[in-house]
Amino acid sequence: MTKDAKTGQHLEGLASDPADLPGSPSGSGHAAVDIEWPLFEVFLRSKRGLNHVHVGSLHAADAQMALYHARDLYTRRNEGVSIWVVRATDIAASSPEEKDPFFESSSDKIYRHPTFYEIPTNVPHM
Repeated sequence: MTKDAKTGQHLEGLASDPADLPGSPSGSGHAAVDIEWPLFEVFLRSKRGLNHVHVGSLHAADAQMALYHARDLYTRRNEGVSIWVVRATDIAASSPEEKDPFFESSSDKIYRHPTFYEIPTNVPHM
């Protein structure tokens, strides 16, 4: 029988020796297998939102499982209307340390600033 380290209470049904766990070499006769599921980043669009926002990360075997887990973890109160899951290894990002040289080329292109454009009144959310 196993004791809780903090409370000292006996914990029923827990193995006191890792060898007693299913899948351990001496416990069930099967070799233990360490499977590391890939990390997925989760983006959620709320009912009132116009864009997806990063809400967290989770591990899953594939994208479909990641969607189901993301739904269960991040939309418990029916606040989402759309979920994106992306493998973390598929995300390419700029480094915050290199922000000055990376974004320097956009500062000399003043035509990209919205001050030169008139926004039509029939265009929502601008």
